[in-house]
Amino acid sequence: MSSSTLVPTFDASTFEQFLKNNSSTTWVEQQRRNAWNQFSSMAWPARNEEDWMRSDLRAFQLNRFALPLEASNDNLALPCWLTEGVELAGRMEIVDGFARRSELLDAYRAKGVLFGSLETLATQHPEVVQKYLFSVLETNQDRFAALHAACWQGGQLLYVPRGVTIREPFHVLAGMSNGGTDLGHTLIVLEEGAEATFLYESNSPDASASGFHCGGVEIVMQANSRLRYVNLQDWGRGVWHFAHQRAKLHRDASLQWTIAALGSRFAQVSQQVALCGPGAESQVNGVMFTQDRQQLTYNTIQHHRADHCRSDFLYKAALQDRSRTVWRGMIKVDPAAQKTDGYQRNDNLLLSDQCRADSIPGLEIKADDVRCTHGSTSGKVDEELIFYARSRGFTRKEAIRMIVTGFFQQIFDRITIESVRDALGMAIARQVREYQ
Repeated sequence: MSSSTLVPTFDASTFEQFLKNNSSTTWVEQQRRNAWNQFSSMAWPARNEEDWMRSDLRAFQLNRFALPLEASNDNLALPCWLTEGVELAGRMEIVDGFARRSELLDAYRAKGVLFGSLETLATQHPEVVQKYLFSVLETNQDRFAALHAACWQGGQLLYVPRGVTIREPFHVLAGMSNGGTDLGHTLIVLEEGAEATFLYESNSPDASASGFHCGGVEIVMQANSRLRYVNLQDWGRGVWHFAHQRAKLHRDASLQWTIAALGSRFAQVSQQVALCGPGAESQVNGVMFTQDRQQLTYNTIQHHRADHCRSDFLYKAALQDRSRTVWRGMIKVDPAAQKTDGYQRNDNLLLSDQCRADSIPGLEIKADDVRCTHGSTSGKVDEELIFYARSRGFTRKEAIRMIVTGFFQQIFDRITIESVRDALGMAIARQVREYQ
């Protein structure tokens, strides 16, 4: 267990104690209570549900984890990969759901930018937070979504006013101690014509650490706004990772969303981008690397709700040992979304005979003037490429590392942030083992 003060279970009395420590405003408390009632009335996801039929939750026991009531991990050292040599507009550090550092450049604070603890800013700026908090996420999607909405803690808000352009990135580093719990919520709001870059990385200092993460991400982009969002997940190999992530784009908004999933024992992520205004466009890049008996499951939806929108999803996974990935993608086009341009692709590189990659692309099209395509590939490393590299002095491991890096290069080339591109390349290279 974490060294934080913990209560034993997620029951009603635990929740009441949690509310006493997190009752900053009346409307937040009521929102939490409504979500808790949803959580209490729902069952855990079943194997006959489409999003969960490839997920085995029998080993997951919520009562093994608990909510930290006070911060007591101030000395926990957190590795940081994404910001080496990068000047930042603002930064936060969070451990087991408690912020221990929050900074914002005065120049941006003077322009009306809000960045920092979501709990604190909900009290200081309710006119912003109340308007947007849980305006995109569906708290009743499943029991994990309801639990998160009731008990979120250690959240962060980025709010960029109309017409403000921020060149330097914002950075959030979230850590979890062994056996800890993280229920962080990210809320990003860009008003009309705003532009920003947001880097978020989560990790456990010990690669073998256990824990429970049940998180949420909400992104709201008004007309003509621009956002680059990077999410690096590198939890310990004993962590249960559940997340609901949503973005809502209005007219001519542009989102580049990059996800790297390396850690956790089991991950189930529901990710959706809704293109709600004409001319909106999104590019989502996913990098997954699994080993041992890890399973990473991503259910993605590109929801075209308006005309002349473009979406581009590219997920690539490399698998070792007995690990497994599941990607279920859907391009959904509403009747009003004429002139849609939608693309999705999932490529998998199998580095062992025991790993497994499930790839399920899909289309649901209700408009008649669209261009929507999807594709998927899975295959092993070409032994001829390994032989070629070894004949020029490389070891087998070095050869595999180069091949895997090359496999992901298409995504690396899409990333316009040099520090992120380099960090992801190094993280992948570190994880490649001897290929059998």
